[in-house]
Amino acid sequence: MAFSVNNITILGNLTRDPELRFTPGGAAVVSFGIAVNRNIQDKSSGEWQTQVDFFNVTAWYKLAENIAESLGKGDRVLVNGRLSQDSWEDKDGQKRSAVRIIANIVAPSLEFASCKIEKNPRAEGGISDTVEAGGGVDFTDEDIPF
Repeated sequence: MAFSVNNITILGNLTRDPELRFTPGGAAVVSFGIAVNRNIQDKSSGEWQTQVDFFNVTAWYKLAENIAESLGKGDRVLVNGRLSQDSWEDKDGQKRSAVRIIANIVAPSLEFASCKIEKNPRAEGGISDTVEAGGGVDFTDEDIPF
């Protein structure tokens, strides 16, 4: 059996403010663009040129809400996730496709900025609720190394 990997990590700047929407079922989804610069040296002149790659990014649930609340156009972020390809037919019957990043992690770059971390309360039904409800885990506070 072959092993497959679909993982991407990029560092760049938001090209537009995150757009937060909600599905009919109430799930939060955010979309934004990110530009990634790379420098390439022209072989004939020796001059450096900047080329830019543009990516569309989507994130879901609480991550989506946190992105919409915290980030804006121009912010430098690190994005980790997977690539996803969408295919469709346009109104003229032409087949179209686009690749986007489905984000698992989005973090501000602290290279040229600072941020204050504000922790959100844990969601109901999380692991801490299971432990507190007696979910079969037997340990005391002294057992936790931090």
